[in-house]
Amino acid sequence: MFGSGPDTGHGNSGVSGPLLIPMRFVWPYGGRRVFLSGSFTRWLEHIPMSPMEGCPTVFQVICSLSPGYHQFKFFVDGEWRHDEHQPFVNDNYGIVNTIFIAREPNLVAPSFSPETPGRSNMDVDDAFVTSEPVPTVSDADLEASRNRVSAFLSRHTAYELLAESGKVIALDVNIAVKQAFHILYEQGIPVAPLWDSCKGQFVGVLSALDFILILRELGNHGSNLTEEELETHTISAWKEGKVYLGRQIDGNARSYPRCLVQAGPNDSLKDVALKILKSKVATVPIMHSTSQDGSFPQLLHLATLSEILKCICRHFKHSASSLPILQQPICSIPLGTWVPNIGEPNGRPLAMLRPNATLGAALSLLIQAEVSSIPIVDKNDSLLDIYSRSDITALAKDKAYAQIHLDEMSVHQALQLGQDANFFNGQRCQMCLGSDTLHKVMERLANPGVRRLVIVEAGTKRVEGIVSLSDVFRFLLGV
Repeated sequence: MFGSGPDTGHGNSGVSGPLLIPMRFVWPYGGRRVFLSGSFTRWLEHIPMSPMEGCPTVFQVICSLSPGYHQFKFFVDGEWRHDEHQPFVNDNYGIVNTIFIAREPNLVAPSFSPETPGRSNMDVDDAFVTSEPVPTVSDADLEASRNRVSAFLSRHTAYELLAESGKVIALDVNIAVKQAFHILYEQGIPVAPLWDSCKGQFVGVLSALDFILILRELGNHGSNLTEEELETHTISAWKEGKVYLGRQIDGNARSYPRCLVQAGPNDSLKDVALKILKSKVATVPIMHSTSQDGSFPQLLHLATLSEILKCICRHFKHSASSLPILQQPICSIPLGTWVPNIGEPNGRPLAMLRPNATLGAALSLLIQAEVSSIPIVDKNDSLLDIYSRSDITALAKDKAYAQIHLDEMSVHQALQLGQDANFFNGQRCQMCLGSDTLHKVMERLANPGVRRLVIVEAGTKRVEGIVSLSDVFRFLLGV
C-alpha cells in the first residue's frame, strides 16, 4: 500500500512497508538556505537541510530511502546545485548526483568503518554506499607544489603584511605582571612585545604561557611567589626567574631562550614563516631601526602564520591547478595529528580531556605535550569545546586567579569564565572533516583568530585529529 508513495522516509511512521535504509546527505559548501530534492520525492518536495553544529558551512539531512538507484540535487539560496565531488550524470533534470543503495548490506563492503583510513565524511554517510577511492598525489606533484609555494614566499617580504592603519600593543618590563595580563585579556591579544626603556630595546614577549607558569608557581607550596607579591611583581622580575623555573618544570632541563625572535620589513615571508616554526612562537615582531646599532627600533607589526597563509591563498586563488596538492583531502596527506586507528603503531598521541578534568591537569598537559590547545570531549570522544593557552588570560578578569585553586576548578568552569572571549564568527571550536581538501582547510585557517581546526566525524563530531597553522606550513615547506 505504500509502494506508490515517495521513497523518502523523513516523515515515515515506521508501520509496515518496503525496506527503507537511513541515508545522510551532506552539502559542505555553505549557503543561507539549503534544500534536498530528488527522484525519491518525485522532484516535487524540497527537504530542508540543517547546518551541522560547529560547522556552519556544512548542511545535512537524513532520509530513509528504498534500495536501488536514486538521483538528487541541492537547492541552495534559490539555485539548483550539484556536488561535483560525488557521482553525477546529465539527465532530464540537468546535472544530477546519483546514489545506489544495495538491497543486502553484505553486497558492498563497508567503506566508512572507524578503522578505515582515508574515510570520507563529506559524501553520504552510510555503510552501504560505494565510495570513490581517495585521490593520491605523486611525489613529483608534491615537490612541484612545494617549490611554487616556496618561490612565492621568497619573492614577497614582511613589508607586505603591514596594514595601512592599526595598532600594535607593547608592554613596559617595569609594569606589574598582574596588570600586564589584565591588558592582554582586555585587548583580546595572546602575546605582547616587551620594551626595556633602560636598554632602548625590545627584549622579549609576554604570552599566555607565562601566565600558565605563574599560576602553577602560585599553586606550588614551595614557591617564593605569593599572591601579594604578584600585585607588584614586575615583568622584568618574572622573566629573570623564568629561566630557572623552566629547568624545574616536570624535570625538564630545557632553558627558555632570552633573545627576542624578530624580523625586518625586508625579510622574505619564507624567512618569517621559518622563524615562527623553528622558534615555536605564535608571532614574530617586525622591527625597523635607522641607527647602526639597532637601538630604539620601531615596532611595525606582529607577523603571524595566519597572515602569511592568507597571502598564499590570495595568490593561488585563480591558479589552484598549479598546486595539485590543494585538492587533496587532508586525510590522504601527512598533515596534522590524528587519533591512531586500531592496530596502527602509536605515533604522537592526541591530547584530549573530559570537561570535569581539573584546570591544573589541563595546564600541565598544555606544557608537557607542548601543544597550544586541547579538545574537550565527552565519553564518546565527541567534541564539546576546546581549551587553549590564551583562555588562561580570562582568569585575570576581576582577579579570578586569586580566588581559585587549579586542582578544584574544572576545565568547564574555567571556560565559563572566558565564554565571551576567543570567538570567531560565533564559534569557539573551529572544525573540519577529514575529507575536506587542503585548500578548504587553508582558507579557514587564514581567517584572523583561527590557529587550528579540530578534525571531526560528520554528524557525531567524534574527534579524529587536529590540524594547526604550523602543521600546514611544515607540510607546504617540507620542514
